[in-house]
Order: sequence, then C-alpha cells, then structure tokens
Amino acid sequence: MFTDIVYAAVVYGPPASARRIPYATGLITVGATIGFLAWFRHPSALLVGVVVGLVSFGPAATGALVRDHREAAEAARLRAEQTALLGEMDRREAITAERARMARELHDMVANHLSAIAIHSTAALSLDEPATTRQALNVIRENSVEGLAEMRRLIGLLRDSGDGEEPAVAPTLAGLDALVAQANTNGAASGLEFTLDDAIDADAAPPAPVALAAYRIVQESLTNALKHADAGEVAVRLTGTTGRALTVTVTSPYGDRPGPRAPGSGAGLVGMRERIALLGGEFEAGPEPGTAGGPAKIWRVRAVLPMVDDKEPSA
Repeated sequence: MFTDIVYAAVVYGPPASARRIPYATGLITVGATIGFLAWFRHPSALLVGVVVGLVSFGPAATGALVRDHREAAEAARLRAEQTALLGEMDRREAITAERARMARELHDMVANHLSAIAIHSTAALSLDEPATTRQALNVIRENSVEGLAEMRRLIGLLRDSGDGEEPAVAPTLAGLDALVAQANTNGAASGLEFTLDDAIDADAAPPAPVALAAYRIVQESLTNALKHADAGEVAVRLTGTTGRALTVTVTSPYGDRPGPRAPGSGAGLVGMRERIALLGGEFEAGPEPGTAGGPAKIWRVRAVLPMVDDKEPSA
C-alpha cells in the first residue's frame, strides 16, 4: 500500500511534489542504511537499508521515470500540434496570396475590354445614328474577341503553371504600342487621345516581373482614363536607366465629361499598389493642378519600380 501511495504521488501529484519525493526517499534510504549499520555494527544491517529503498525510493524513482516519459510525450504532441497549426496558417496565407495574384491578373486582363464594351454599348443605345452605332458595335466586337482571348490565355496559364512564377508568355513593354493604339480606338468616341513616350535607355533591360508590372500599370491607368477622364490627351511616359529604376507616369484630364461612362470599384488602384509593393517600389495616384495651356486639373499615376533582378547577385 505504501509503495502504491509513493508511486501515485510522484506520477499524478503536483510537479513540486514529484520533484521532491524521489530526493526525500533517497535521503531516507541512505539515512536508514547508515543508522542501522552504525547501531548494529554488522554487515547484515545493510539489508534494512535495501528494504527501505525498495519500499520508498524504488517506487519514487519508477514514478519519476514514468512521469518524465509522459511529459516528454505530451510535449512532443504539443509540438506536433503547433507545427500542424503553423503549416495550416502557411497554407492559408499561400492560398490567399495566390487568390490575390489571380484577382489582379484577371482584373488587369479583362477590365480594359469590358470598360470599352460598357462605354460603347451605352453609346450605341443612346444614339440614333446608324454610322456611329455600327462603329460602336465594331469596337464592342473587337474588345469582346480580345477579352475572350485574354481569358483563354489566363485559364491556360492556371492549368499549366504550378511553380507560382510569372509565365514567360506574360505581356512585355513591347506590347505598349498596341495597347495605346487599342485605347485610342476605344476612347475616340469620348474625345480621348492616348500618347506613349518611351524614354527607357536602349541598354536597359527591365527584369520580367518589373516589365509585367509596368505593363499592367499602364493598362490599368488607360482603363481608368477610359472610365473617368475628361476629353483630352492621356499621356504615358516611361523612363529608366540600367541598374536603377523604371518610372511609369500616366496623366489624364481630371473632370466630368459628357456621354457614357463605365462605373468603377477602386479595385484597379488596389491592384496597382499591391503589384508595386511586391516589387519594393513606390506608387502614388491622385489629382494635381494642371499646367498652363492644358486642363485645369489632371489625374496623375506614378510608379517607380527598382530594375534589379532578384536572380542576379548584388554587388
């Protein structure tokens, strides 16, 4: 009975008691052995110490070993649970980041075409001029075909790409001329004229992520101009030097224009900020006073992208 009590006290008792009982029983065993040996002065007195040790110290030591094993197993279980929890948090974070990237790509790919379709379809419904209506329908069809092609390309990328990197077929700065030309076609009915000034150094080669971000910034800025800008010139300017930064500036007339307009949700500005932040750049967008001889107020979008490829070693 006594041995069971000692064992249970060590295994199930408070941590302080579990630490003290083995030491106490050990001291009792040593003291009893020395005391009986000094009293009887015969080697057989050692048997008394052995019996005391078996009754007190033995159960205490066994209980301490069992308790240590249980605590180690519990600690391992808690570590496993924490590891699983951290893994789940990382998985959710990765899914959220991938969803945000897909949302940006989807918005940037189709928003331009859908905005043009919305504007020209409204114009076609509001005007009773066959020639203007036919022109608007041609623009609608052209943007529908291009938007569908962009959607098919995105679906293909989602099916084929699994490494999370930007695909090699992503748009580059070489496609800005066609993008501006398409914007001129879409914005002609609203009195908008789009111009492109590419002042990037000839020997400057922006890394693929930077080129893609710059393309998407211009694309979204042109889309916003089609939706909201007053009639006038929308100027796109790119400057960049090797090893430094690529700067994208888009200015458009700021004001209310007559005629059809497409509604906006603000998702475009959020997507642009996210793109620039991922590359460690700077982004600003907002109204500014105009210049002499131009509109009284303009909307300026400015993005600064470091032209440093992470895959290249830094000096």
